[in-house]
Amino acid sequence: MLSRIAESLFWIGRYVERADDTARILDVHVQMLSEDPWAEEDLACRSLLAVMDHPVPDDGALVDRDHVLRLLAHDQLDPSSIAGALVAARENARRAREIVSTELWECLNTTRNQLFGSIRTAPPHEYFSWVRERAAIVAGLMDSATSRDATWHFMILGRSIERADMTARLVTTQARLGAAGPGWTTLLRSCGAYESYLRANRGLASDERAAGFLLLDRLFPRSVVHALDSAEACLRELGPFEGRHGVADEARRELGLVRTGLEYARLPDLLATLPDAMEQVQRACSRASDAVRARYFPSGAVTTWVGEAL
Repeated sequence: MLSRIAESLFWIGRYVERADDTARILDVHVQMLSEDPWAEEDLACRSLLAVMDHPVPDDGALVDRDHVLRLLAHDQLDPSSIAGALVAARENARRAREIVSTELWECLNTTRNQLFGSIRTAPPHEYFSWVRERAAIVAGLMDSATSRDATWHFMILGRSIERADMTARLVTTQARLGAAGPGWTTLLRSCGAYESYLRANRGLASDERAAGFLLLDRLFPRSVVHALDSAEACLRELGPFEGRHGVADEARRELGLVRTGLEYARLPDLLATLPDAMEQVQRACSRASDAVRARYFPSGAVTTWVGEAL
């Protein structure tokens, strides 16, 4: 497979997942501000921008939800925003048109076109719900109509790395804001994890159990550990031949180190240092993405249609 095609497939997975997860994070944020009249909006918005690695205004002006929505939801030129990520996913699908299925291309193309229609003026919750639905359709087409070859592995690899990173960011919003931020039940609902969490824990709810579920559950697909494990599995399929000593794949090494660090940590110790632990996950995902790019997409030219939020 040509490196440009592989790179486009990788970024289709990442950008669609980025749009989906950013919509989930913003939905939690907007809901929290709407339900709590005493919430410090400026502080909460600045903390969210910091979590999302977005420049925080330092001119003393107040940062409100409209400012955050403009930057993280509707900016079509910034691939770290929802609209920008969906536009970028469609552009990457166009560049890999000979590989992606017709159904997937039509879905991404229709999604991009709807961004320029009435959906851009919809209320936030309706807009976020639409984003999640479109991302679910893309995920369904990827899983049901794509052969389990390199095409599928590159898309799932991108999706898994992005999912681990974004779930870590979602957890960080709670860790940084504490009592002023969304509760663990709200975070579970935002990930579609609440009912699975209750079944897994037989209805016994606690903050510690909820955090452990989002971080460490091996069976829930949006947990950090599951996403890291999925990314490692894709890398093993893409580069199955290893020497007898150690792991030569730098991306697998980065993801494996942070995954085992989470799996073997005691949950109380992990929760005590949660922001630092989630920062390590984000850094590992960034380094793994760089390693994947160096190994599979080597190029001296700047590919202007691809960008990554650092």
